[in-house]
Amino acid sequence: MDIKHVFSVNPLLPAYQAPRPQIRGSAIPPAWVEFAGGLVEIGHSGSAFAFDNETPRHRVWLEPFHLATRPVSCGEYLGFIEAGGYETPEFWLSDGWVAVRERGWEAPLYWSRESDEWSIFTLSGRCRLNPAEPVCHISFYEADAFAKWAGKRLPSEAEWEIAAEGLAIAGNFADSRHFHPRADGAAAPADEKPMLRQMFGDVWEWTASPYIPYPRFRPAAGAVGEYNGKFMCNQIVLRGGAAVTPARHVRGTYRNFFPPSARWAFAGLRLAEDLG
Repeated sequence: MDIKHVFSVNPLLPAYQAPRPQIRGSAIPPAWVEFAGGLVEIGHSGSAFAFDNETPRHRVWLEPFHLATRPVSCGEYLGFIEAGGYETPEFWLSDGWVAVRERGWEAPLYWSRESDEWSIFTLSGRCRLNPAEPVCHISFYEADAFAKWAGKRLPSEAEWEIAAEGLAIAGNFADSRHFHPRADGAAAPADEKPMLRQMFGDVWEWTASPYIPYPRFRPAAGAVGEYNGKFMCNQIVLRGGAAVTPARHVRGTYRNFFPPSARWAFAGLRLAEDLG
């Protein structure tokens, strides 16, 4: 993330590596997976390594909800832009609207437009925007505003974790050396039950949850405690890993966190909605 940001402000726009082949076109239409909710347990359990902020395991009550089968695509986010999303304060949290006006946001970080053509800066240099790939480099404010515009919401971190429970930790991680979100071109048969896709890898997914300690949390001693416990204020939780995250670094319980205005992270969103 740091290398990409440094390259992006270099007027020569250098590339870290040559472009990789990718699926282009429109994203597969999203579907919805239903979860019954109820009294559930979240947080790390067992003897394997986990950071202190993933513990202790505890119970949470969830109302029934739907989760989208895939992350929001660049093409869908472009619809938000073209509908005047960045000029419509009704979609934005108060602090988010201040950020939009003060920082001149008109699109995700690294996007640019010449005439009617959008492009995006990547670690392979500047490329034509691919509407099929997951949108990336948006702040929590932008993710929340898009969700409101779409008539949906962001999932809580507990909803996200319960949805991801039992899924394999597999996807487009740093190990693939693509270093950029990839479109999912595998269309499911029409009669197949909707399944969650790209929950791990591609983009960290913003949740609606503030980064706060779990019940009975105690910071670990030493550097781990310094890293996690001291940041439990004014940050928002993200889940799932990204295209620059090593696969071995990710767990279903892993809690990433950034300030709500941060855009340099490889962060996108997945929509949720209430049932009933």
